[in-house]
Amino acid sequence: MNMKKKTVASTVLCSVSLLGVGLISLVLQAGGWEDFKLRYYSLTQYFHNQAQELEVIRKQNLDPAEQTRIELGQLLNGGPPKDGIPSVDNPRFDTPEKTSFGREERVIGIVVNGEAKAYPIGIMNWHEIVNDTVGGSNVTVSYCPLCDTIVAVERGSTTYGVSGKLYQSCLVMYDRADETLYAQPWALGIVGANVDRELDRVPAVKTTLGQWLDAYPESQILSTDTGYNRDYQSYPYGSYYTNDDIIFPVRNQDERSLHPKAIVSYIWEADDQTPHNKFSGDSHQFVHEQMRSAESQIVEFGDRQVRAQWDSALETVVVEELDGTIVPSSTAFAFVYPSFFAKPN
Repeated sequence: MNMKKKTVASTVLCSVSLLGVGLISLVLQAGGWEDFKLRYYSLTQYFHNQAQELEVIRKQNLDPAEQTRIELGQLLNGGPPKDGIPSVDNPRFDTPEKTSFGREERVIGIVVNGEAKAYPIGIMNWHEIVNDTVGGSNVTVSYCPLCDTIVAVERGSTTYGVSGKLYQSCLVMYDRADETLYAQPWALGIVGANVDRELDRVPAVKTTLGQWLDAYPESQILSTDTGYNRDYQSYPYGSYYTNDDIIFPVRNQDERSLHPKAIVSYIWEADDQTPHNKFSGDSHQFVHEQMRSAESQIVEFGDRQVRAQWDSALETVVVEELDGTIVPSSTAFAFVYPSFFAKPN
């Protein structure tokens, strides 16, 4: 009997050891623990109800297959469930003297009716959406860590949350008022009651906190007092920001000549057409490395011309109408533009 117990114990110990070795091997192949978690995080979808996003739409007597702009098979599970990445709905702010972030922290900066606010990427990496009021206007500020896209929109009386879904590897938000899903890089309804609705955008820039405060010294900075326990000083995606990896499938990469993580800015303006699974309207991208050495670039955009220029103070691309009015734009990794704005193969 003792021999049997010893044999079982030895077998269990051997199995655990092999699993441990296998896990270590996978971590090393991924490039480290953070990269391993990112690469395999989507497997957590099997522990959550990933159908709830479309179920709530069906409960409105709507058929997602009919109320969709996209191919539903391309609406992928990111891993966390709906609200598994929690939006910040009661944001608190620090003064420049009180913030825990240094001058090199990347931030999303917006100004509405003279009020300036900065949203550190260190917080946005963990929450992706902040529902806020700036300059008396209700706004939602969003960031997708997988795409490096920044989109701020007027939210009215609703708030937006993280759906847990991805489209072309990018954030899909949902409207808590009617459950419509929105593709963040388009700011456009893609599934639900308000499919094809275009959200009204607010100009936003991605820069460093120091550069932002040099331009707007009275700016408030989003506080780490979010109500959640996160390490906002650490980057949770390993080497993703600079490596070659695109974790989820995206289309049209044969049209990309840049490194997938090269930084671009893009502008877009939808028209009244609603083709299936693609954008309709006008768009243009500006490669940051190219714009650094160019004084400015004037391009045709819709029925007019606009001017893009490198803002040396904020170290980013700013796009304006010829009269100086800011045109809302977004930064992005280079793989994003062809996947959202080029014609699908």
